[in-house]
Amino acid sequence: MVQQELHPSDEGHEGHRDPSEPYADQAAQGVPEALIAPIEPGSGEQATALRLEVEGTPGDALSQRLNIWKDELVAWFKTLFSAAVYATLIVTFGFQVARVEGQSMAPTLADQDRLIVNKFAYRMGVPRRGDIVMLYYPLNPDKSFVKRVIAEEGDEVRIVDGRVYVNDVPLPDDFVPPEYRSHDDFGPTRIPDGYYFVMGDHRNNSSDSRHWGMVPKKYIIGRVQLRWWPIPNARVF
Repeated sequence: MVQQELHPSDEGHEGHRDPSEPYADQAAQGVPEALIAPIEPGSGEQATALRLEVEGTPGDALSQRLNIWKDELVAWFKTLFSAAVYATLIVTFGFQVARVEGQSMAPTLADQDRLIVNKFAYRMGVPRRGDIVMLYYPLNPDKSFVKRVIAEEGDEVRIVDGRVYVNDVPLPDDFVPPEYRSHDDFGPTRIPDGYYFVMGDHRNNSSDSRHWGMVPKKYIIGRVQLRWWPIPNARVF
């Protein structure tokens, strides 16, 4: 309840008021009084400001930032770890990045070309004539070569003046320019089970099955699927 201030000019007159007039501190009939809760010490805006000041100390803010940074660091670590695991699985069981060294597969592949080798291809199937494959060098499996499959197991191969015949049928080789052809003779030879005859497209500058024999299937790493570098020469095989 609000108490009106008594002015000096009203002194001595409060006892002479007309009884019919209500006092200033009396509520009119039918109008409820407005209740005002007293403000206790330490309450209201001062208390709120005090609480904010206590709760928002620099130590708490630093602790929150450290927790955020820790969570982000853990998330980044999980992402990098997952990426490393996936990359390992892909390289081990799926695809492999390879680089050509030398000109034995020119002009199809050039020195320093970057390739994607599909290692799944021969887990589900077998190499076919014309496939470009990545293989372990039979005389030194620590090295790997890229060659083209010329004949499969059971085929008969012979070469006359550089012309390749498979089962007495001339092998289509329009991908070999005249200046890359050889003029050697080989065979005839039948390919044993589980082996393949491979050659480089640069026939007169390639070390291949004519020199070191057949390649066992277990030494064939995968099929060359894509040349991705240099980008202007990118293509799918």
